[in-house]
Amino acid sequence: MANNSSRSQNFGGSNQERGPRPYDFVYFLNKPATSNSPPGHHKYLPNHLHGTLFLTLKVQTSLHISTGVVLMGSDINRENIPLIKTMVQGNDNELLIQGSSLKGCIRSVYEAITNSRVGVKPKNPNEYPKERLPATDKNQLCPTSIVFGASGEKWGWQGLITIQDAHCEVRGFEVGFMPNLWRPRPDENQAYYDERKTVGWKFYYNMKNSIDKGLDNGIPVQVAFRNDEFSTQVNFRNLKPEELGTLLIALGQDKNYPLVLKVGAGKPIGMGSMSVDITEAEILQNQADLHNRYTSLALPENQVLTDESLNVFIQNKIQQAHEVLIEQTQLKKLSEILSPSTNRIPHESY
Repeated sequence: MANNSSRSQNFGGSNQERGPRPYDFVYFLNKPATSNSPPGHHKYLPNHLHGTLFLTLKVQTSLHISTGVVLMGSDINRENIPLIKTMVQGNDNELLIQGSSLKGCIRSVYEAITNSRVGVKPKNPNEYPKERLPATDKNQLCPTSIVFGASGEKWGWQGLITIQDAHCEVRGFEVGFMPNLWRPRPDENQAYYDERKTVGWKFYYNMKNSIDKGLDNGIPVQVAFRNDEFSTQVNFRNLKPEELGTLLIALGQDKNYPLVLKVGAGKPIGMGSMSVDITEAEILQNQADLHNRYTSLALPENQVLTDESLNVFIQNKIQQAHEVLIEQTQLKKLSEILSPSTNRIPHESY
């Protein structure tokens, strides 16, 4: 099986010392993925949970999520920069993190800590264990696909959650300067494979800081800096308690297995780490809650959770997740990779 070690080899046409590998794997389980039918969207199911989580995302290392558009610096009032890679901005010029980017990031964590399949059919499916490829039957969805959605030939399942775009709390942006990054080379690295099959989900380590090459040596990019905060919300319907608990663990709320999210560009050089704080939750837990919700203009107090009531609710659902859905070995490994209390330092050449 693969291991993590420093390497020295020809790198980009020159003999350059590579740093330690900036990523590791959460290995696939050696058993078939769990399969079930999705619950449907046609009604609120009894004994399921519906509601909204309100999140604050705090940037830990500089963050850039590219639009794919490069502008002249003068177009965005940075005349000293000829060209710059952009992020999405809102009506008040605040930076945005697209909900789709967040959903993909959180989904990958959910996949790795449950007995799930990969979310997207890989370019070379023969390199994956058959039991980890996306389902071909809508009624045989893995735990992650039921919550986040899936599609196949002439069918689709929308999933049970939606995540809104996250808005930065401050207007404007900063400029970072990324080094050139090399493409992944799985064909040159046996860490990716075991008996010619992909070994698992790949995650970049959380690191103490990120590399910035400066104006003369880096690529200019719009970024959010450390301690910038974004707000967003996760809406959900018909989640089982253990499914909501697993989502909370994926958001880093398990005190025994804390983790950060990694999103956007520059993960190999430490960029894109964010911590999550759940500030409030609106929860409908039974038919009476649903009835009260739709017969009152104001949300009943017992459906709004904050502070201690929110913490108790979160820890209760996390416990239920551990009893039903969570693969303990996988969660332990992932929490080591994405640990908030890291001493790892990024290396420019990897």
